[in-house]
Amino acid sequence: MKAQDYNATLNLPVTDFPMRAGLPQKEPVTLKHWQEQDLYHKMMERNEGKPLYILHDGPPYANGDIHLGTALNKVLKDIIVRHKNMTGYKAPYIPGWDTHGLPIELKARKKAGVDSGISPVELRKICKEFALHYVGVQREQFERLGVLGDFDHPYLTLRPEFEAKQIEIFGEMASKGYIYKGLKPVYWCPECQTALAEAEIEYAEDPCDTVYVKFKVADDKGKLAALGAELDKTYFVIWTTTTWTLPGNLAICVGPSYDYCVVKANGEYYVVARELADNTMKAAGISEYEILGLITGAELEYMTYTHPFMDRVSPIIVGDHVTLDSGTGCVHTAPGFGVEDFEVCQNYPDIGIVVPVNSVGCMTAEAGKFEGLTTTEANKAIKEDLIASNSLLASEHIEHQYPHCWRCKEPVLFRATEQWFCSIDGFKDQALKAIEDVEWIPAWGEGRIRNMVNDRSDWCISRQRTWGVPIPIFYCEDCGEPYITKESIQAVADLFRKEGSDGWYLHEAAEILPAGTKCAKCGGTHFRKEKDIMDVWFDSGSSHAAVLTEENGLHWPCDLYIEGADQYRGWFQSSLLTAVATRGSAPYKTCCSCGWVVDGEGRKMSKSLANGTAPEKIINQYGADILRLWVASSDYHSDVRISFEYLKQLSEGYRKIRNTARYILGNISDFHPDTDSVPFDEMMEIDQWAVAMTEKLIADARKAYDAFDFHLVYHAIHNFCAADMSSFYLDVLKDRLYTEKSDGLKRRSAQTAIYTILRSLTLLLAPILTFTSEEIWACLPDSKENNKDSVMLNDMPLPTENLVTEEFLAKWERIHTIRDDVNKALEIARTNKAIGKSLEAKVVLHCDEDTYTFAKSVEGELPAAFIVSAVEIVSGGEGSFHGDVAGLSVDVLQAEGQKCERCWMYSETVGQDPEHPTLCSRCAAVLK
Repeated sequence: MKAQDYNATLNLPVTDFPMRAGLPQKEPVTLKHWQEQDLYHKMMERNEGKPLYILHDGPPYANGDIHLGTALNKVLKDIIVRHKNMTGYKAPYIPGWDTHGLPIELKARKKAGVDSGISPVELRKICKEFALHYVGVQREQFERLGVLGDFDHPYLTLRPEFEAKQIEIFGEMASKGYIYKGLKPVYWCPECQTALAEAEIEYAEDPCDTVYVKFKVADDKGKLAALGAELDKTYFVIWTTTTWTLPGNLAICVGPSYDYCVVKANGEYYVVARELADNTMKAAGISEYEILGLITGAELEYMTYTHPFMDRVSPIIVGDHVTLDSGTGCVHTAPGFGVEDFEVCQNYPDIGIVVPVNSVGCMTAEAGKFEGLTTTEANKAIKEDLIASNSLLASEHIEHQYPHCWRCKEPVLFRATEQWFCSIDGFKDQALKAIEDVEWIPAWGEGRIRNMVNDRSDWCISRQRTWGVPIPIFYCEDCGEPYITKESIQAVADLFRKEGSDGWYLHEAAEILPAGTKCAKCGGTHFRKEKDIMDVWFDSGSSHAAVLTEENGLHWPCDLYIEGADQYRGWFQSSLLTAVATRGSAPYKTCCSCGWVVDGEGRKMSKSLANGTAPEKIINQYGADILRLWVASSDYHSDVRISFEYLKQLSEGYRKIRNTARYILGNISDFHPDTDSVPFDEMMEIDQWAVAMTEKLIADARKAYDAFDFHLVYHAIHNFCAADMSSFYLDVLKDRLYTEKSDGLKRRSAQTAIYTILRSLTLLLAPILTFTSEEIWACLPDSKENNKDSVMLNDMPLPTENLVTEEFLAKWERIHTIRDDVNKALEIARTNKAIGKSLEAKVVLHCDEDTYTFAKSVEGELPAAFIVSAVEIVSGGEGSFHGDVAGLSVDVLQAEGQKCERCWMYSETVGQDPEHPTLCSRCAAVLK
């Protein structure tokens, strides 16, 4: 008799879903399919009528390729938008780009090979072409990441309708008195030759020589002499890290409530804060000195002193900003070079202001003999002059944090210039109240932005450049008075809506202003236009007004802003300020921030360290889904590490998820969900457990998605696939799936469970693994509950409550615990060559009374759960292995009977069926 091929009778897995992902090759095909089917708009149509959820896109800067920080942020947004569209919302996503500003202007000039000999209109044309080129480049890069959005209709800050709305926002703020022109110290970049906002400043270590300078007392009001000082040898001692600012010194400021002292040393007398006297003498290398007496700062007010190298007598003044953290307590005060200096001098109208440094960072005639020197050169020359005149008490070389321009990375100056400002003080209380009404994620974000706004009095909004939105203000040619009215603003807005902001440069003032416009001050009718443009933060800060409109199918305020933590002083704040100033509340309901991307060692990525990696490189090597998995696996609220080692680890995690999907797909190839599914209450108990664990996963994942805690989603799914599925359930299930009757209850029960599991798992993964989830979805059996066009056209599952009891879950948890001990015993037996595969074993459980009662109650589940041929439960006795379960010990014996040729289990029933003498009774019955 010819032997039968029993392998052919097994239900072996069948699937076209490959083990190897091949993401770099497959993803572009999927992306092309999305574009051809217009998936984004299909998703919008499907969700029509549902509540809106609006994530407003913070516009990336269109001046180069995206980097990992941009990728992190864009993927986070895409995860949120996809999730919301699968959970009961219509969540449109309109991507935006920031297209004005100095970096584009400088790069455009360089690329075009043009310097200063070019008209504003020609330069702006080059800038526009440059910006639009990178909008296109970045669009392709974002789409390659798997980002879904209305990329055919993005918002761009250079578009006429956006610029017109920005002008209207400016006009409304001006009408409320928040816009003014003034001479104030602002951050100034001599390299870029423009004013900078606080959001455009970065701090870096900068070496410098600090100087302790002696300013000789001119008039002490008789008070220092009364303490024993000889007036001709008495000096106020100041300390500064910016020696080049000394030509601008117009006052010395002291703390009114602090005690100051006269220190006698080396035949001279020095006035410093008592608390800092010892440190000052130490810095000067003076060990022998005498404190003659004390005097309060308030008593020093209005004394005068002479400048060490300028022909100038200046006063001692008082200010509450003086601290005793460092220096001498006598603060060098140059109102042309510092905000606090400027503000304190406003209390002394006779002091005035000098700014002896020009726009390129060179000393002017007001610096006297140092005219023409750069500030760096002046530092050295002034120090040498102080030494020569015996005006330098001490000097120390230090490195300190100093502001640098975020664009050119060069040190900046504080320099008083005439600029346009927005007065934050005018609506600060409203802004602080608005902050309280926003949900901040993480919670510390509220304190950060509150402190920033509270400490800010104004916002310098003018820039001395060409590529941007012009400040819509005119000046009377006759009297110089600024002209800004509701009518003039509307005229400019109408012009920009029609021609874009180029219209400002193409038309004379008379062509823009309404006919008959007259200066309110002198009646003049001739006007000129402002030459400055607006700060680009005003551009992007106006995006809420330009984009969040009913015409765009959106609403104001939006539901969410999510950007890097640097945006508390950038876009979060500029948007808040323009919104509160014009509408009285914040433009967002929730504001979420993410950290910086750093390398595997926690270092910030930089060209000097050569530790940066382009997203494109990662995508080409691993695929976009692995990059998205990196985003999702990270607690992005703090700095996010990335390295190829970590990406390799993530690939292993991805493989675990993929293999779970492949296993299930292979075992449901003959399963039709609509006709073959088994009702839950008729399923095998272990299948009910697996479905119940899936329901728990759904609940945990949805909760984490709602809280934007995507790393918890990933870890929950990974642990589910690795622990609950691969290490237990799917391993246990093989025997039943492969050997039971193909359409029998036991196999259909298992197929119902694993189909339910994979369907839920794929939908939960869809916002994160966008490409892989589509691939899995396409391989799932058809069902009337599924839209097969795309996984994104389906809802994420809701958890079924009370599917099983707590007692049921506790029972299976206890089975798991016993199984862990049994597995350890089996491994020892395998190591000792007592058995080979676990099916060769019979397990004997020696139990105390409680464990025995429990084990007997689940006896029928145990052989399959342990993947052994037989289990014997014994009350009492002592097994050879003791594990972690109290009241249990285990023996592993050779299984009794013979090995079934078909299922490989050992059974004493093998040989009992004459038609199938090599099969166990179970397998023989299946083949009847």
